[in-house]
Amino acid sequence: MNTKEVAEYLDINEKQVYALIKSKKIPCTKATGKWLFPKELIDRWILGDSARELTAGKTVEIDKYNSFLASGSNDPVLEVLLNYMKKSHPGLNIFSSSTGSTEGLRLLKEGLIDIAWCHLFDPQSGRYNIPFISSSFGDMDVTVVHLFYRELGFVYTGGMEISSFDDLSKKGVVIVNRQKGSGTRMLLDYNLERAGIPGNSITGYQNEVYTHFEVGLSLASGEATAGIATKAIANVFSLGFHPIVIESFDMVLKQPTFFKKCVQAFIETLNSPEFREKVKSLGNYDFRESGKIIYPES
Repeated sequence: MNTKEVAEYLDINEKQVYALIKSKKIPCTKATGKWLFPKELIDRWILGDSARELTAGKTVEIDKYNSFLASGSNDPVLEVLLNYMKKSHPGLNIFSSSTGSTEGLRLLKEGLIDIAWCHLFDPQSGRYNIPFISSSFGDMDVTVVHLFYRELGFVYTGGMEISSFDDLSKKGVVIVNRQKGSGTRMLLDYNLERAGIPGNSITGYQNEVYTHFEVGLSLASGEATAGIATKAIANVFSLGFHPIVIESFDMVLKQPTFFKKCVQAFIETLNSPEFREKVKSLGNYDFRESGKIIYPES
């Protein structure tokens, strides 16, 4: 929920919401310049008698062992994983917002979230995520946990196959793009620059969405004819697919957070045979190193 929606939900005015934010008495996080309020955390806050004590000035305490805020990249399997964890570990929750990898790292560094999801490619080293962590967080005690490898590629509809970045500028191709700061958008812009293709020469370049699922919906509805998404999205929406890269999709968090019960339950769920079987039909995911700490490097 945004500020207006949470004010209506609590039956108070927006000024009171901002006062609660300033005094750190309401669960919230800031992403892309806007305050966000996860509904499940707000409901728990209300049930804890916090709402009835708005005028009493009492401090709201969120159970940080059982509920964490996450932000950053997006993936269909990650969404399934977060929901599956709720079922297998009742009472433990990770509330996630799709802001893009870059924004997720910024929010984590500023202490506004507990976990960042990340898949940023560094062209100079040819590696994912680690170069950005070491340069952005300095001496902060940060841990990177590998979650899975996934296949990212061009998705398309109709009779026009998309097999290269040059194909995106062809007549009749209308793309749906990802938002600035997302790992997928950075991959696209890097390759367009290498190929000498201006973004504004591609129809639909300014049409931005925040998730892979939205890319699939845009193609399924006819709003676009091409985009970049995971193979899972191509499978779900019966789209054409041409692979671009195998990516490392990772979890970034501060070292003390790694040992919390909620995070350990998340990793346990990720490695469970039941979860693996559940997402098997999506295809093209590699879990061989799931749960491995890849930073700090030994």
